[in-house]
Amino acid sequence: MKSHVMLATLLFLALPAAHAQHKHVHGEGRLDVAIDKDSLTLALELPLDVAVGFERAPKNDKEKAALAAAEQTLKDAVALFQPSAAANCAAQPAQVGMPKFDGGEHADIDASYVFRCANPAALKSVETTLFKHFKRLYRLETQRAGPGGQGAARLTPKNPVLSW
Repeated sequence: MKSHVMLATLLFLALPAAHAQHKHVHGEGRLDVAIDKDSLTLALELPLDVAVGFERAPKNDKEKAALAAAEQTLKDAVALFQPSAAANCAAQPAQVGMPKFDGGEHADIDASYVFRCANPAALKSVETTLFKHFKRLYRLETQRAGPGGQGAARLTPKNPVLSW
């Protein structure tokens, strides 16, 4: 396991227990943010319904295409997240886990993003365009851990910026 992923995991474990009690809510996603040295790590969880309008295995070509399009959109870290420009951050390849449809009522998409920042001291915020890409998303509950401490915020289409 790469050190930044392991540290991000440890930081998330230090966050309040609310994450462990997270329930699946339609229209609501989760974003965990960890800042460590020159790395900004984002862990995203979205209900499949937010991305494609259904939460089961695709039944036809149109639904398969919607699933593939959602996955492509979620792989584009630069289009989805804009860290503070002054931090001069570069996106690493995104990791997107699409549901396996192996039972259960709810399906989630899990994705992780890592940015390496040339000037990490200038990293003060991250803006997301997730609301523009996924119109069914109306709320993103966030938790953040980093050198400046911990925090939580609710992002919405009208407030898509997490600042610290």
